Amino acid sequence: MKIHDLIIIGSGPAGLSAAIYARRAELDAIIIEKSAMSGGQILDTYEVDNYPGLPGTSGFDLAEAMRAHADKLGAVFQEDTVIRTELAGPVKTVICEDGEYQARAVVIAAGARHRTLGAPGETRLAGAGVSYCATCDGAFFRGKTTAVVGGGDVALEDAIFLSRLCEKVYLIHRRDELRGARSLQKRLMSLDNVEVVWDTVVEEITGEGRVSSLKLLNKKTSETRELPVDGVFIAVGIEPDSQAYREQLDLDPQGYIIAGEDGRASLPGVFAAGDIRTKALRQIVTAAADGANCIASAERYLSEGQEEFG
Repeated sequence: MKIHDLIIIGSGPAGLSAAIYARRAELDAIIIEKSAMSGGQILDTYEVDNYPGLPGTSGFDLAEAMRAHADKLGAVFQEDTVIRTELAGPVKTVICEDGEYQARAVVIAAGARHRTLGAPGETRLAGAGVSYCATCDGAFFRGKTTAVVGGGDVALEDAIFLSRLCEKVYLIHRRDELRGARSLQKRLMSLDNVEVVWDTVVEEITGEGRVSSLKLLNKKTSETRELPVDGVFIAVGIEPDSQAYREQLDLDPQGYIIAGEDGRASLPGVFAAGDIRTKALRQIVTAAADGANCIASAERYLSEGQEEFG
């Protein structure tokens, strides 16, 4: 079996950035992607307005441009799904559904998944009024009416952020008390244009082409109603796609791979980039930066060896 210099797992912004930098470094790298289309979560983003130099581009176009850049440099992609990995030792093995791959270093850029509500209309209207990132998409709802679903820190932060842009913000929470930090709750309750809808779940997201309303159910009274909104931000948590690495790498309590700005994980020669690693801000630009940092670290590891590096 051929032993590559590097395996990159994932082809979202972090993985594509890593692929570009790996080819510029003339590393023998292979990128394993589980989907036929590169881009990861940004493929579901209707418009990206915060990536430097490309205001107003779509997530699809940005992903396509990143992939084209990697292709131009000769990056090698393999569509496959990772089942498990063997990351200890000088040669790492990635076992997939259709084959096995080996390399002296691995960059894990498998990303994370936003938890979904599972409500009818959610998938159909994703990117057309249904969003999972207020800081990414909030500017498109300036002066409009939006809803945030959730009760933790992220939901409260999203509602506070949107209150600066939107005419009206509803925070829909299934319980009668919020789970977010007290300081965030205090700020939220002081806002005139934010209304908390207690004890309520979203039964359906409706609209033709774009979100137009939510069908709500009060769990205590069993009352149903329709709430007109222009957009809904779902903030019920995200899940890192780290199952294949749980028994080998150090993870935080939420399942994110513990790694710093240099991408170094707990095993020599293993690096983590993008949404799968512990970090304060998960955005396209920080994912791309992670990919570059991981390749710089991987180059050093491959050239200096495990002893000098670790």
